[in-house]
Amino acid sequence: MHIGILTGGGDCPGLNAVIRAVTLALVNEAGARVTGIERGFLGLVEGRHRPLDVAAVAGILAQGGTILGTHNRADPFHYVGAGGADASDRAMAVVRGLGLDGLVVIGGDGTMAIAHRIAALGLPVVGVPKTIDNDLPHTERSFGFDSAVAVVAEALDRLATTARSH
Repeated sequence: MHIGILTGGGDCPGLNAVIRAVTLALVNEAGARVTGIERGFLGLVEGRHRPLDVAAVAGILAQGGTILGTHNRADPFHYVGAGGADASDRAMAVVRGLGLDGLVVIGGDGTMAIAHRIAALGLPVVGVPKTIDNDLPHTERSFGFDSAVAVVAEALDRLATTARSH
């Protein structure tokens, strides 16, 4: 089994944790090969990718952002690099060239909409909902939201103690 992983849309806390957890589960529990697609769907269209294994995801939890990079303007069905034309055939050619059996897509509502269209082309897709805004339908909470709330709450607590000291 060979599975691709990509992150799409904006940044939020926890992306590397999901990449690591998915990679470790696929490698250790399913014996799968894992390929990271760089810069979201842009990498799927342009063939930007790298192998992911246990060593590749070691030590990434403390890093911000996503080790794969992301892009929020790379819809293969309306690809800016092709003048807005449908480049989904190019994306699927990369999928076939890599021999991917499925794709794990980490992203928000726009990314999930694209993932749904990719799945309609015949590639099994698992969507991992991610948004700092917690505004995805049919999900009670998405990762990124709790982390952002915790950071803001901590900053407000510090601000309150600073204000009291003056």
